Amino acid sequence: MKKEYLIYKLSESMKEAVKIDTDLFSKFDVKRGLRNEDGTGVLVGLTRIGNVVGYERIPGGGLKPIPGKLFYRGYDVEDIVHAMIKEKRFGFEEVAYLLLSGCLPDKEELSSFRELIYDNMPLEQKTKMNIIELEGSNIMNILARSVLEMYRFDARADDTTRDNLMRQSIELISKFPTIIAYAYNMLRHATFGRSLHIRHPQEKLSIAQNFLYMLKRDYTDLEARTLDLLLVLQAEHGGGNNSTFTVRVTSSTGTDTYSSIAAGIGSLKGPLHGGANIQVADMFHHLQENIKDWKNVEEIDTYFTRMLNKEVYDRSGLIYGIGHAVYTISDPRAVLLKELARDLAHEKGKDREFAFLELLEERAIDTFGRVKNNGKTVSSNIDFYSGFVYEMIGLPQEIFTPLFAMARIVGWCAHRNEELNFEGKRIIRPAYKNVLEGTSYIPIKKR
Repeated sequence: MKKEYLIYKLSESMKEAVKIDTDLFSKFDVKRGLRNEDGTGVLVGLTRIGNVVGYERIPGGGLKPIPGKLFYRGYDVEDIVHAMIKEKRFGFEEVAYLLLSGCLPDKEELSSFRELIYDNMPLEQKTKMNIIELEGSNIMNILARSVLEMYRFDARADDTTRDNLMRQSIELISKFPTIIAYAYNMLRHATFGRSLHIRHPQEKLSIAQNFLYMLKRDYTDLEARTLDLLLVLQAEHGGGNNSTFTVRVTSSTGTDTYSSIAAGIGSLKGPLHGGANIQVADMFHHLQENIKDWKNVEEIDTYFTRMLNKEVYDRSGLIYGIGHAVYTISDPRAVLLKELARDLAHEKGKDREFAFLELLEERAIDTFGRVKNNGKTVSSNIDFYSGFVYEMIGLPQEIFTPLFAMARIVGWCAHRNEELNFEGKRIIRPAYKNVLEGTSYIPIKKR
């Protein structure tokens, strides 16, 4: 039998083997995607790290949509961000300290923490060469492989004591910006024939500043502060998002930090999780080209209606960047990002584009409610603006999702450390109901 035919035959067999009657999910009360009937997540654990709030439960049942809130260690992210913006300072390191330790640092502690981050940003020479040798690869794959490579250089790689977990967390947070910047510069060199630049991290710079310096050298203060804000807003989002849950599931087995984080990267790489900002950016470019009058509400509504009816664009029936699993009336991250995004758009001469994006946001929400008419309250999410912001900063799409990982590594590490250190920990092991009846074995001579 030819190999190509065998693969085809196996594929056809698989088509039948994976069929499951969807009515069986209701019959056996199976929570598909770990979701309840009302769309809320199934409660599978407890945490003291992040809290994502988008609704409140009504006595007697039902959900009431409320303006979204995001809390880091009990602190409202809105308060953290507004302090950063008011004082025009970088806050990602402060948030990392908070999420890892549970405490806000004082000035001396924050200064020492920044120095510790800088000390750990340089890569092992062999890791640098590994990145260079992986030219043309997907940067998320390079990031995952580089994380696994770090295992080789860690004499205590499998040690899950508290002190060692914290050391590994800081090293990962420090090295992600360097790995991503080097990986893109290599991709840029190999794909577009551009000069290969390996710039070393600079002392006294924040993570956001150092990343922009290593990636493209020149940047404005507002670009750096806006990137820093994005890192703050994406650093943590509760234990239920797919990649963080992946890190907690793998951590519950007692595996090493690098294997667990690499698994989280693999989860985030999926287009249904970390790649949404790219989909929004592509959609925005399409709408710029296909909406003739950027101020015409009727024209925009008509086009969005056709999108929801799967008649135009990618015919998915989706308006990317609209809706969220938890947030209803508003996504606080999108609200906060708009504050600096507007200033950045003005700096870049993109006021007209920003006004168009704001109008698209308004009309998308209105059109969704009118067309779907399902009583569901939706809002824009952070992805609706993040892709536009990345492009204004001058960042290529190839690193949109890696930048998400650069922020979320903080939350991943915090959740891994919590998973391995709270009392009564158990390996995470849910169950699947088998719905195939038993059958008698057939000897190979009779098949």
